[in-house]
Amino acid sequence: MISIIIASVNKQQLDHVKANISETVGIPFEIITFDNLGGSRGLCEVYNEGVKSAHYDILCFMHEDVNLKTKNWGKIIIDNFVKDSKLGLIGLAGSSYKAIAPSGWFCNGGPQKINYINLLQRDKTNSTNTIHHNQNPRNEKISEVVAVDGVWFCTKKSIALEYPFDETIFKKFHCYDIDFSLSIQQEYKVAVTFEVLLEHFSVGNYDRIWVEETLKLYGKWNTKFPIDLEGLSRWEQKISEKHAFRFFLKQMKLAGFNKFERLNVIHQSGIYKKLGSGLYFKLCLEA
Repeated sequence: MISIIIASVNKQQLDHVKANISETVGIPFEIITFDNLGGSRGLCEVYNEGVKSAHYDILCFMHEDVNLKTKNWGKIIIDNFVKDSKLGLIGLAGSSYKAIAPSGWFCNGGPQKINYINLLQRDKTNSTNTIHHNQNPRNEKISEVVAVDGVWFCTKKSIALEYPFDETIFKKFHCYDIDFSLSIQQEYKVAVTFEVLLEHFSVGNYDRIWVEETLKLYGKWNTKFPIDLEGLSRWEQKISEKHAFRFFLKQMKLAGFNKFERLNVIHQSGIYKKLGSGLYFKLCLEA
């Protein structure tokens, strides 16, 4: 049995996903929804309330602008938790390397072997263009990662109560997923499953709010980074960090952050201590 928690901003999409869940989940379930049309509540606050309201031991948090393709996906998730008592969180997209650079769950342009994803992505501005992002470097059914994307993920209620979403720091709609992953990853395994496929009718939004929330995330966790489950070489780490920093600095610039603020992000990361001064000075010149 599974409790599915959704923060809704679109009744039509919510009605669609409810029907889709009923057709595909394959086990007894409940859907707990919260009307957040005005955006007055952050996802962390909503999800914590959903955890407390849930009746079942397995929880699934998902966006409403999705369509699940896999039949009996609820049984697949429960079986995974039964097989591995140390499994704490399952998603559909994640990375085995969490960069020193402020970033999302992945490093833009880093080695392909660190990204694990099985997701259909449709740009809502082009309803006919669906791309299947499928990266499974180890050819596994389930792969351990550091953090997962928030479009869809599952955990146990006991774990979500032990490591609640941080509604004190994250009051909006970004970084809740990475922060939740990093909290759980301290004690349990975080993983991506390749046995469940979902279509997402949206793409990421890297605006000023995303930059600000990501900086909050790094203020909380930066002393822990990098987290490397892959065993990257020093050269591979530098490549990953270079691309991750370049992407974030570009988003900062587009969002109106000045050069001093961009340079301060590089300095505060401590990358010169962890990967040497060469990369540090190169990034400063590019900022």
